[in-house]
This record gives sequence, structure tokens and C-alpha cells, in this order.
Amino acid sequence: MLLTQIRPSEIDLHSTEARGALAKMIIKLFTHWGLSTADQLELLGLSPKSRGLLAKYAKGEALPEGRDSLDRVGYLLSIHKSLRLLYPYNPEIRYSWVNRRNTAFNNLTPLAVMKEQGIIGLARVARYLDYYRGL
Repeated sequence: MLLTQIRPSEIDLHSTEARGALAKMIIKLFTHWGLSTADQLELLGLSPKSRGLLAKYAKGEALPEGRDSLDRVGYLLSIHKSLRLLYPYNPEIRYSWVNRRNTAFNNLTPLAVMKEQGIIGLARVARYLDYYRGL
């Protein structure tokens, strides 16, 4: 069964298959966002020496089962979902938004906030988009 065919509440994150599907999704998202390898590693909380992991994730190797890793991916996918809902007919804005300066973040880009503040920055950007969507 494809990950997209089941409800999030039904996803077993202890499953290697589910975490492998999440890994592929997040690498594809990073490609759409046009992120550098260094940015990808930083957003995932990985060492700059872990570049080989990105290629493995792109092929479906499972993300670590740890809470930090899964929380980070959850926030990134939440950001993506919000942007898809906010800009359903404008992929240019949807995929460049993280690299655009935003007054809500003191004129920093959301990407800069996420990198500088780590998991707190990821949560901050995700919550901002939830607020912006009216949730």
C-alpha cells in the first residue's frame, strides 16, 4: 500500500517501509525547494559528513526511528502541505516560498529561520503557516 493511500493516523512510523517512503518524499520536497546538500543535511539535523545518507534516502532507505528525525520530517511536510493549500495554482510561489524574505521572520527567509533555530525554527515556520491558513 502506498503511503499516500492511508491516513496519517494509520501510518506505523516503526515500520521501515513507512519511514523509507517518508525519506523519499522529503528528498523530493528538498529538490522542489532547490535546497543545497548542506541545507538538506541541516534541516534534517544531520552532520555535514552525512552526505551519503541523502542519496540513500532518495532511494528509499528508512529514516531513523528517533523522535528528532521524525519530528523534523513532520514539520517539513506540514510546511509543504500548508503551502500546497495556500498556493494550489502557483507552484512557483509554493516551491520558492522558503527562500523568500518574509516580514513575519524579521525579513529573513523561512529557510534561514529553520536553519538558525533548528527544530524550533521548523516548528515556528510550520505554526506560522497554520496561523496564516486560519487554523
